Amino acid sequence: MLLKYPEDFVDKILCGDCLEIMRQIPNASVDLIVTSPPYNLKNSTGNGMKSGTKTGRWANNPLQNGYPDHSDQMPHLEYVEWQRNCLTEAMRLLKDDGAIFYNHKWRVQGGLIQDRADILNGFPVRQIIIWRRAGGFNFNPGYFVPTYEVIYLIAKPKFKLAPQKNAYGDVWDFPQEMKNKHPAPFPLALPLRCIESTTAQIILDPFSGSGTTAVAAKKLGRNYIGIDISPQYCEVAQSRIHETLVSSINSVIQGSLFNLENQ
Repeated sequence: MLLKYPEDFVDKILCGDCLEIMRQIPNASVDLIVTSPPYNLKNSTGNGMKSGTKTGRWANNPLQNGYPDHSDQMPHLEYVEWQRNCLTEAMRLLKDDGAIFYNHKWRVQGGLIQDRADILNGFPVRQIIIWRRAGGFNFNPGYFVPTYEVIYLIAKPKFKLAPQKNAYGDVWDFPQEMKNKHPAPFPLALPLRCIESTTAQIILDPFSGSGTTAVAAKKLGRNYIGIDISPQYCEVAQSRIHETLVSSINSVIQGSLFNLENQ
């Protein structure tokens, strides 16, 4: 079924393949994209996260089970092509002053760093932001424990930060999200920082997961478009957004009552 923009997209969580859905959105319709794709972690040259492993180092990690409706074990070149196609489509959707905050993770594969240059080559990466997070683990004695991820700021030519937001700097300290049942959520503080650093009104997340970007957008009074292939996580996202809206309404009501009582 073909969807109509904006009524079928804005402030909606859309369940399906992100490329198929993005292709139904007109050019230059989105102000900002904040997203983190699956990292393809189960395609590993190491011995940590193998399908069917029930014991050992990764036994209790939720990523052991992967994602519903998505294989996190794609051949590397296929994964790179998929991500480049997603970014190409995302760039088409951005307005001339738009940008993408693209959160990804560097990995060691075959003894060498995999810095995602093969995905980003040719895209207008303006800056690399370091997301320094607590925790991390590493069972390989050949390199140090990784304690950060990266956020690529991929910007259209006219993109500018909101006034005074450039003071944040390019190293962000946010703890990992520990209470979210999604296998790899980013903390709410991360999309809040991205969104409130801009004047964007319509924010897209093509890998919406549990809806953290959408929740951040609503908390800041902006609009969102969320896409995810998993019906399970689409339901989780819708529930979280509903809770956010109810909480916001209750806060407004309580504030109004407080003002009336103190007049």
